[in-house]
Amino acid sequence: MNTTAGLQAEDFDTLDNILDDLRERFEETPQWEFCEGFMAALVCSRRPIPEAEWLPMLLGVDEGEEGGSFADDAQRAQFLALWQRRFDEIQQALDTPVEALDDDKAYAPEVMDVRGAIASLPEEERAEIDDNEIPAFAQVWALGFMFAVENWSDEWAAPKDKDAAKWHDLSLEAIVALTEDDADTPTLSALSEDGPPSVSENRLNAYGEALWAVYDLREIWRNIGPRVEQVIKEATPGRNDPCSCGSGKKYKKCCGA
Repeated sequence: MNTTAGLQAEDFDTLDNILDDLRERFEETPQWEFCEGFMAALVCSRRPIPEAEWLPMLLGVDEGEEGGSFADDAQRAQFLALWQRRFDEIQQALDTPVEALDDDKAYAPEVMDVRGAIASLPEEERAEIDDNEIPAFAQVWALGFMFAVENWSDEWAAPKDKDAAKWHDLSLEAIVALTEDDADTPTLSALSEDGPPSVSENRLNAYGEALWAVYDLREIWRNIGPRVEQVIKEATPGRNDPCSCGSGKKYKKCCGA
């Protein structure tokens, strides 16, 4: 059983600060919510994706170049240590049976209710913000998840079993649905009972379906196991056949001697 301590609010603040610093040198560095979704996909991936693959894909980090690199070895080590703790926390949550998503042991993504935060601002400040660029609830998380799926498509190919393939496709569709905008009228607060309306009921329902989909995807690959590479053995010539090396001799008097 994994006993790694879960991340606290100050730990997520540290991760945000590191990402902000990276963004000074690599402007495409994503926000943590995107990283959170990306990480959930790595946890669910059929094959464990090593750091050497996912780190440059996610952060554009290339230690051989100036752009996109960590400030120093200490910053890199701090980021990766916090990353591993969160990875272990998500993995443990997805491997723990729960009956409801409000269970303390259930996977709860670190997502932001940006629209709710803006709705809480004074009217004059809200007027200065372009609503067209504000992501819907959990949209960035879903985009991070699908970014990993798309970049390791071989690991996310549907299983050969028809029932498992249907289950797999429906689960991914539930997550893809969250990558779309919440076009319905907001009637609920996403993260608090007394906050201003920032999300529609349909969106919250879709969010719940996407979280269960993550559980399902983790379960599918745990049951099926890693892909087994097919080994194609080259046919061996008969003893009296011409040798495959092209010498013109019979196999028994050449390579088969």
